[in-house]
Amino acid sequence: MRHFVFRWIVTTFAVFVAAPIVGINYGDRVGCLVGASLLLGIVNAFIRPILLLLSLPLILVTLGVFILIINALMLKVVGAIVPCFEVPGFWSAFFGAIIISIVSWLLSAFFRGSDGRVHVLTHHTKVRRVQGRVIEPDEGGPR
Repeated sequence: MRHFVFRWIVTTFAVFVAAPIVGINYGDRVGCLVGASLLLGIVNAFIRPILLLLSLPLILVTLGVFILIINALMLKVVGAIVPCFEVPGFWSAFFGAIIISIVSWLLSAFFRGSDGRVHVLTHHTKVRRVQGRVIEPDEGGPR
């Protein structure tokens, strides 16, 4: 559940960043932005994988560029479903999807640890000591 809420917050912030740049309008209402980002997360979780699988030949031929078109279409679908969330055209959706992807990737990389879990980055002053023995190399080399 924590992972879902984290992804939702990241997506909301990414849409908030992308909206004024590409012309996406959410009526300056936070509720609309949060609802649209929730729906975008749901659409990306359930519909996008099916579209990626069905369009795999196009993705391979275009060397992955078609994934950007699928992301733009997902943003347009959310704009069509949520009445207060307006995506004016395909190119706005295309560039908005690129910005949302970059911002989401950066935020996820910043807050994710190497174990895949979400961590708040902090500075640790406590040093952990590892016990064990050191094996010294032989001075004479191989015999």
